[in-house]
Amino acid sequence: MTRLILFNKPWGVLPQFTDRGMADTPRVTLSQFIDVPGVYPAGRLDKDSEGLMVLTDDGQVQAQISDPRHKMPKTYLVQVEGTVTDAALVALRRGVQLNDGMTLPAEAEVVPDPALWPRDPPIRVRLTVADSWLRLTIREGRNRQVRRMTAAVGYPTLRLVRWQVGEWTLAGIAPGAWRDA
Repeated sequence: MTRLILFNKPWGVLPQFTDRGMADTPRVTLSQFIDVPGVYPAGRLDKDSEGLMVLTDDGQVQAQISDPRHKMPKTYLVQVEGTVTDAALVALRRGVQLNDGMTLPAEAEVVPDPALWPRDPPIRVRLTVADSWLRLTIREGRNRQVRRMTAAVGYPTLRLVRWQVGEWTLAGIAPGAWRDA
């Protein structure tokens, strides 16, 4: 039977079980949170991003989730610098030009502050610059794609939380906690 684990990855945690980097001090990895043999991440989530990671012991399921050919939707809550315009939303919905080509169209909408857990460390706050929250759903998985997309339309990302992968959501899972799907 396939095992699926839903994990709420905190900011600063490497999305792998071992630290293969050359850092002088060991970095925090998935192994500090999940002690389940034989499961592996289905896709990545940058060290400086938070939220849902799906782990599985089934290679086919892992490929179905992570391979861009399957176009599994991934939904992010994105705090950006500035007040997002309708023109920026239209651009995200059409796809934006990045240095590695056009993105597929995304679902994009401005949402109220989602009242998430506090981030540690907190994001930088500039008293003279407003911020906005977006819900952005993409169906590909390029390196740092959401951050690059928001920057391409003029809104640098301050905080990025993956909320949903396919049918699985982060609802009810605290940062650093996991549960079986």
